[in-house]
Amino acid sequence: MEINYSAPENFINRELSWLDFNFRILNEARDKNHPLFERIKFLAITASNLDEFYMVRVASLRNITSVEKRDASGLTAKEQLKAISKKTHKLVDMQYSTYLRSLVPLLSKEKVKIVRFDELEEKQKKHITEYFHSNIFPVLTPMAVDSSRPFPLIQNKALNICALVKNIKTKKKGFVTVSVPGICPRVIRVPSNGAETEFILTEEIIKEFLDELFTGYSIINSSVYRVMRDADIPLDEDDSEDLLEGIQKNLKERERSQVIRLEVEEGIDDALLKTLTDELKVKKDDIYLIKGPVDLTFLNKIYSQKGFDKYKYKPFTPQVQKRIAECGNIFDEIKRRDIFFHHPYDSFRPVVKFIETAADDEDTLAIKMTLYRVSGNSPIIKALERAAQNGKAVTVLVELKARFDESNNIVWARKLEQAGCHVIYGLLGLKTHSKITEIIRHEQSGIIKYVHLATGNYNDVTANFYTDMGIFTCRKEFGDDSGAFFNMLSGFCEPKKWNKLIVAPIWLRERTKSFIEREIRNADAGKKAHIIAKMNSLVDPQIISLLYKASCAGVKIDLIVRGICCLRAGVRGLSENITVRSITGRYLEHTRIYYFYNDGDENIYCSSADWMNRNLDKRVEIMFPIEDELIREKIMHVLKIQLNDTLRASIQIDGEYSKIDLRGKIKSDCQIVMMEEAMDECGSDGEVSSSRTFIPRERPEDY
Repeated sequence: MEINYSAPENFINRELSWLDFNFRILNEARDKNHPLFERIKFLAITASNLDEFYMVRVASLRNITSVEKRDASGLTAKEQLKAISKKTHKLVDMQYSTYLRSLVPLLSKEKVKIVRFDELEEKQKKHITEYFHSNIFPVLTPMAVDSSRPFPLIQNKALNICALVKNIKTKKKGFVTVSVPGICPRVIRVPSNGAETEFILTEEIIKEFLDELFTGYSIINSSVYRVMRDADIPLDEDDSEDLLEGIQKNLKERERSQVIRLEVEEGIDDALLKTLTDELKVKKDDIYLIKGPVDLTFLNKIYSQKGFDKYKYKPFTPQVQKRIAECGNIFDEIKRRDIFFHHPYDSFRPVVKFIETAADDEDTLAIKMTLYRVSGNSPIIKALERAAQNGKAVTVLVELKARFDESNNIVWARKLEQAGCHVIYGLLGLKTHSKITEIIRHEQSGIIKYVHLATGNYNDVTANFYTDMGIFTCRKEFGDDSGAFFNMLSGFCEPKKWNKLIVAPIWLRERTKSFIEREIRNADAGKKAHIIAKMNSLVDPQIISLLYKASCAGVKIDLIVRGICCLRAGVRGLSENITVRSITGRYLEHTRIYYFYNDGDENIYCSSADWMNRNLDKRVEIMFPIEDELIREKIMHVLKIQLNDTLRASIQIDGEYSKIDLRGKIKSDCQIVMMEEAMDECGSDGEVSSSRTFIPRERPEDY
């Protein structure tokens, strides 16, 4: 009987899989083995993740509810929204039970408290009152809503306080609202003479003094609320003569887009809630009654407070490899042999230094690179500006369509142009997600091209907590491909062939399919066949169907998928030869690695692309082969460590994730192993969070 690999029951819905991923992060917040402040940080991450999920993914579904088209799992947009709502309400309930029933008591036990105004001592109340009048009151704008004053524009993600008020003279009731200014710190440390550390939230202070904002009125009921707006407003690139202006217009439209989620404090007056839902046009399923502080991302502010290092992971300093630290000239070292980086275990600083050195190097003729997301004070941007001022030919593709980084990237693009760089504002209809730099030097032997290829962004901040890989090389075939790639971006010249690089959206899908099909042919011929793939997300139906076919042919497939995974692993007669694991730890696993056994002539690739429709068909991506034998061994070693992880990995069977049963197994945290190995290799005597004698994982609290 022929198997229908593309049958809907063989796929997990993408959005529900993402929510499962956020549940896995939430489980880290519930894990007693993490330091206390790391647990509150994990909880904050689940909140910020959920915000972006709603603004993008849920918003996009809301925009196509009239379409009856079904996704790979067989669900329409309406059916997906219903399932998402049910699962998200469960997630939010679990977030707040984790916060209130576990983390708040543990913080209190350690004499760290988040208090209300009425819990303060008189001296503290006096201090907070003075603070309010000096720092908060002057920037508040109270707004009443009546026949002459329409309901105001409520900004996306901003905290607000609404209140039901009564005119003291006329006894007439009314609705008022005030926005919590983003310029004010969310968390305020309360002076204390005792051993306790107390914090109060700005919205709690404003609620206490609402009557001073609305003189002549008494406050009947007040509530903090927040709205989430649609950030998935499509850009019509065909009608936009200037992409930069089109992006700016798009950003303004987001400010007034439809509300897709409303969070309000539990206990809000019915009249207040009705006014909010009517004015904001919010459906019942999109209302979340919050049993604690609205927007748990404030926990990041608690985490960053000084004096709590003992409740955090012991610090780890990214290491500088000996060959880089001891080399006199980075270009000579690259000529000697390719250089490999595994961030954040290896420092990102040499990548920055590579560009800074080229900017001041008299032999450097040109620098070309792609920028998708960079840090707020990027040393790379400064180096590129300096290079242009020094007379180098600098070409930079700045991807203006990088979601939620559009404004920053517009600023960087303009700064680079002003410095004399040639700036490309992305490509029509495509996002450029590739991570590549080319430095062209004139040397005694002629023109030499030095290339950096990577899986992660040129962001010196996120490189400290995202795991990514990259290489320096000056192999001629890589240099020729790099030149062809940048010519493709800046002009209309599509190369007839590539020597080494595999580029999306034209070539990557077919080459990936051919690699999997080759393993199938080898398995059919009775040969050993093996695929290992590590990525952020696995969504593409064609690739998943082909993996099912490979599994049924006898190909051993090991998948390490951090986030979304629409493939069902371990299903009898379909995916018995497929394992899926998701690793969540102190670092965000961001590396993409693809390994194919190829009858013993093993292929190893790193890439900027996940196996998702968007990466394969709608983005400019690069997959590059690892050819240096020593680097190949290092990457295979990393994969082996991750496949043997027993503490940070969750295993998926038919869509359900669970932690590994440790009985009879060696306890191993892959990220700690990599930290220790990086220090051993570099001769460092720094500390990490624990030794290789690992602590058994305890079961998360049951709520």
